[in-house]
Order: sequence, then structure tokens, then C-alpha cells
Amino acid sequence: MPQDAFTLRHIARELDAMLAGGKVNKIIQPSRDETDILLYAGGRTRKLLLNTNASFARACVSDIPRSAPETAPNFCMLLRKHLTGATLVRVKQEGFERILSFTFDCTGEFTRAERILYAEIMGKYSNLVLTENGVITGALKISSLQENFKRALFPGVKYMPPEPQDKANPADENALAERLSAFAGGDVAEFLFGHVSGLALPTCRLIAEEITGERCGPFGENARKYAERIRDFIFSDETCPSVERAGGEAKDFYARNPRGERYDSVLAAADAYYTERETKRDFFEKRRKLESLLLSRKKKEEKKLAILLERERECGDMEKNRVYGELITANIYALKKGMERCELANYYDENGGTAKIPLDKNLTPAQNAQKYFKKYNKQKRTLAAAGPQRAEAEADLRYTESMLSFLARAENMLDLYDAEEELREAGLLPPEKKKKAAVKAVPFRAFRIGGFSVFAGRNNVQNDRLLREAAPSDLWLHTQKYHSSHVVVRTEGKKVPESVLLAAAEICACFSDGKAGDKIPVDYCERRYVKKPPKAKAGFVVYTDFQTLLVTPDRHAEEEIAAAQG
Repeated sequence: MPQDAFTLRHIARELDAMLAGGKVNKIIQPSRDETDILLYAGGRTRKLLLNTNASFARACVSDIPRSAPETAPNFCMLLRKHLTGATLVRVKQEGFERILSFTFDCTGEFTRAERILYAEIMGKYSNLVLTENGVITGALKISSLQENFKRALFPGVKYMPPEPQDKANPADENALAERLSAFAGGDVAEFLFGHVSGLALPTCRLIAEEITGERCGPFGENARKYAERIRDFIFSDETCPSVERAGGEAKDFYARNPRGERYDSVLAAADAYYTERETKRDFFEKRRKLESLLLSRKKKEEKKLAILLERERECGDMEKNRVYGELITANIYALKKGMERCELANYYDENGGTAKIPLDKNLTPAQNAQKYFKKYNKQKRTLAAAGPQRAEAEADLRYTESMLSFLARAENMLDLYDAEEELREAGLLPPEKKKKAAVKAVPFRAFRIGGFSVFAGRNNVQNDRLLREAAPSDLWLHTQKYHSSHVVVRTEGKKVPESVLLAAAEICACFSDGKAGDKIPVDYCERRYVKKPPKAKAGFVVYTDFQTLLVTPDRHAEEEIAAAQG
């Protein structure tokens, strides 16, 4: 839900209690819409996250690490210049508006100033504005009088808050009662949303549920009584932070709602909600970009393969051209220039038939023979070159399809990390400008079934690593005729029960292109019989001495354990 004035009131109180007195250590701007201010407060470093994205606008405290760009944006540099080393004096809500003010005591060697950073949390109009003595020093989103004749936001102009809406301020009980007296009955929440400032519709529904019920008749003479009750609800310090979930996914968060997953503070609920939403957005965006890249590559590979197959098809009459050349040479004494065709005994035909051979009347018989030999030799060279090229194109296409298969089954960012790095190593993505420090390998999917550890690779890179780490006697599984994760059962020298083998095969089928089907063939053998050919692409192996099971895909989520290195 948007951080409306009702929610921001509680957030301002919690931020002030947590951060007031803290000293600014560092400021970064991880993205165009987000600014992070790191303060040392309460004996530890805390990160104040200010986001102005239309869908994720918020002010909260977060522990999620963010990386700063190599070159800091202009607004970030401005904040660093004026706020680094400053002390946060207080955090408060401006009136009953969706605006928070962060007041900083900025002390230099010879100067001291009070600067205020305004965080306007207003959906697509969200902004950050730094001021000193009421004058704008800089803003994240600049606007001139030509762009907005009612409100200019650029350095040197006096800071003016946005014009108030034509709604009743709930802090003014008389104005609120007057608006409520006009209620003619019906949906209370919709009326409050349209006539009371600073409230999002979900908040209005909570108020209606608490005060009057979802629907009721006209307030009439009771308008002042309801105005008092609504005002008490809005400005009460009582909270019940929670995140509403549906199907395991975060759908909304509330400052005061007994339903949903409870949190210790409104800040914690907001951070959990937005972090989950942003993580999901980032995951789908990254997967979409990788899929788009691979689909474009697949299209090129299919076109290349089609051209190579057409070249090979055009070489289908290669042997016929050689035979024609030899037959003309053998019967050159009986031919003469000017002939357009000839019919010669074909001594290559076991049945003793003849061959009708087209001739160029402008060429001598010897030249006609050489023409057929030249065409034969050209086709022979083309076929010799096209064969390996076709094999390479087919391998590239299989690899691309396997990557698309893994991306289609990806469930979270862990599933994408190795895939992205693999594409960089393959030259399909540009190398990172800033080299990352060595990171811990992404863990396999891990299961514990019948006392045995079962691991499944998330992508081609993990499939290779899983193969390298498996012992010769471990069982290796892969679907037949489908792209799938490699699955390994760690035997530790023990015999694997049939129930464990069947479960591992079902897991393998679940993480394959055939997961929506039934009776999926899964091959299995000991790891010792699985080989990776030299220079083969990631994930490609050959295997022997295998057996096959027909299974129905099943993830066995109840046996899945926390991510492990294997």
C-alpha cells in the first residue's frame, strides 16, 4: 500500500526514535530513484533508505546491501557535500501530509548550518529536496516554472510544499465533521478516500471497519461524533504492524491491522514488504533480459543452421556431377562442340542403364567435363566445411535451448547468478566494468530423502560443478530427450533404496522441460560412467551403462532443505 500520511506519521515517530542523534557516515545512490544515508546511531550503523519510485516510494530503515555506481550522480554528490559528517537532529511529518523532514546539524571547520532534507512520498510525484534557511539547495527531480507554473523546484528558489488537496484535514475536527455531514450513505471507505486528505483507500477501509462498518446510512446529526472517533483513530499512537499475504506472497502492509503476518515495528513491516516486492521485480526484470538475449541468439542460430542445411541439400547431386564428368571424359571421342545433351552408357549403374547429360553447346566436350568436375569439387569443399559448421551450430542451439530451459524454471535470484556469469564467460554478455570480489559459489538445490543427500543443479555451471564434486559411486540422473538439471544422489558407499532412487528421478523430472507431463523417462547410472567431452559447452556430457525409469514429476518440497553447498 502507498505510504499515506497515516502510515508516515508512525514511520516518522519510529525513525526519529531510532535515528535522531545519529551521525552521517556515508551517502550512496544505488539507482536513479533510491538514495541511502548511512548513519551511526544507537551504537550501530543504520541505513536510511529513501525511495522515490512511483511504485516503491518510501522512507524506511533497511539492512539489504546495495552497491554504489562507479560514478556518483549529481544529487548524491550534493548530499555528500552538505550532509557528510552532519548530525540528524530530528525526523518529523510535515502537518498531515505525505512529507517527512530530516533536520541535520551541519558543522564545518568555520561554519555551522541547519539543513533540512524533505522526502515527499507521493507516488509518481515523489521527490527529495535539500534546503537551507528555507531555500532549495538541490533536488533529486528538478522542475522549472515552465514545467510547473505552480511550483518550481530548482536551486535558489524558496521551498514551497505541494498545494493541499481539496479535502478535509483530519486534524481539523470541525472541517472533518462538516465533510462527514455531507455523507448520504453507502460505502464509507470510498467517501473517506474522496473527502479526507492523507488517507489511502486501504487505510480508509480499516477506519470504516473500526468505526462504522463498511456501509451505513447518512451520518446526519452524528457527523461530529464520527469525526471525533475517526480523528482519534488516525492520531492514536497505537500500532499493529503487519504484512498481508496471499499464496505466500506479500500483497500489502499496514501500520495498524491485526490480520496478517505481525512485525515488531511499522518500519520492519514496510521494509519486509518492499524488499520482497523489489526482489521479485528485480528477479523478473533480470530473467526477462537474459531470456530476450537468448531468444535473439536462438533466432540467429536457427537461421545459421537453416543456411547450412540448405547448402548441404544443394550438394546432394555432388556424386552425380562427378559421374557425369567421368562419363563425358570416357566418351569424349564420340562427342563434339555444339551438342546440348547426350545419352551415354552409365557403367556406374549396376543395371546397365544410360545417363542423359545436359551439355553447354558453347563448350567443347573436355570443357563440359571440367565444368562438372569443378562443380563436384566445389560441392565437396562446401560439404566438408558445412559438416563441422552444422555440428557446431547444432551444439550452440542445444546450449542456448538448455539455458532458456533453466531460465524458465528459475525461481529466485540464486538461480540467475551463475547463469549470468556463464553468459559473460561465453561472451554473450559484456564483462563487468568493475571486477567483483570473489564470492561464495551459489548452493545447489538440496534434499534429504531416506537418509541420503540428493542435490540438483540450478543451471549448466552448477551441473558441471555437481558432476566434478560427485564421487565415482554416486548416482547421477538426467531426463531423456529433455533439458533438465543434473541430479546426484550421494551414496557414501551404501546401496540406494528403490524409494530414494524413485524420488530423485521425480525431482529430476520436476526440474526439466517435461515437468508438466507424465511418465517422463529419466536415465540414471553411476557417476563413473558420465564423461564430459573436451571443450564441450557447460552442462553437456555423455554417459553409458545407464538404466531408465518412467516417473511423474514431483519436487518433493517436504524433503527440500535450506540451501547448502553440497
